[in-house]
Amino acid sequence: MDDSERFDRRVGMIALAALVVGILLVLRPFVSSVLWALVLSYTTWPVFLRLRHVLHGRHALAALAMTLLLTLVIVLPVIVLGFGLGDSVAPVVDAGRRIMVEGLPDPPHWVASVPLIGAQLEIYLREMAHDSAKLMSVLADLLDPLKSWLLSGGLKLGEGLLYLVLSVLLAFFFYRDGDAVSRGLDSALTRIAGARAARLKQVAGDTVASVVYGILGTGLAQGVMAALGLWIAGVPGSLLWGTLTFFLSVVPVGPPLVWISATVWLVFQGSIGWAVFMAVWGFFGISGVDNVVKPYLISRGSRLPFILTLLGVLGGALAFGVVGVFLGPTLLALGFRLLQEWIARDSQPALLKD
Repeated sequence: MDDSERFDRRVGMIALAALVVGILLVLRPFVSSVLWALVLSYTTWPVFLRLRHVLHGRHALAALAMTLLLTLVIVLPVIVLGFGLGDSVAPVVDAGRRIMVEGLPDPPHWVASVPLIGAQLEIYLREMAHDSAKLMSVLADLLDPLKSWLLSGGLKLGEGLLYLVLSVLLAFFFYRDGDAVSRGLDSALTRIAGARAARLKQVAGDTVASVVYGILGTGLAQGVMAALGLWIAGVPGSLLWGTLTFFLSVVPVGPPLVWISATVWLVFQGSIGWAVFMAVWGFFGISGVDNVVKPYLISRGSRLPFILTLLGVLGGALAFGVVGVFLGPTLLALGFRLLQEWIARDSQPALLKD
């Protein structure tokens, strides 16, 4: 190879690298939508195949029907939920206004009997109940960051809804051209992994499907149980707290933060019976779902360690927004499962390797 050929080859490689960088920059804002569209289309692919069979093999029509179905099942409820959250915030605001006008009630008698901090806590709560200036000062310190959080949270939810709609639109093309995409993926995996390509594809597919079913199914079940229990107990904004439970269900300590806080609020309202109900409902109903539904739905996949789940939630939310809360743990679960597969393969005797 002479100098001219080397120069041409280097220029070609630089041009190819520049093209790849340019493509990544163009697609960067839509990475979460593309990844979530892939996850949605893959996990619902069996439904698409049945629908395509009913429609006598019409790919485009079946893809359009699936897109409309995803819109009805995913996008429309989120939009309705957004309006419902607006209505749910009103009772919370009204409760806050009543506290500012009427003040806090006197603490229950049992507060003083709390070990170590009971006496100091009772004194502090009585001061808050009878000193309106101090109460207003504390509420002001709490409301200012709360306003900023709600504003940024609303913007994030709107952005997440936009990406969700885009994901559903992209899923149409993955449904329509799914067979060609699958063949291309098989070819690429065969070049990379050789004879183990089919096994790796199966492991990846089963892991993604089971984790998505487990995360979304468990989150939906816990969110519904939380909203129902809070509504029965008379806690204002039950739909808002149920939605928060849905998002917090990705981590084990998330839902208890909601129902324990509601229980404490009911106690300070003097509703001891409803507080007991909320504690029992939260422990056996809301948190109990995690021990029943999730193992069943993730039975075919690998259990992701807690620290990786937490990192997946936080990192996914920072990288991809609202959709990343579910996309992050899915990606980490996939990487973790493939790493396990690779380690298991290397630990096998040489005669058993592919």
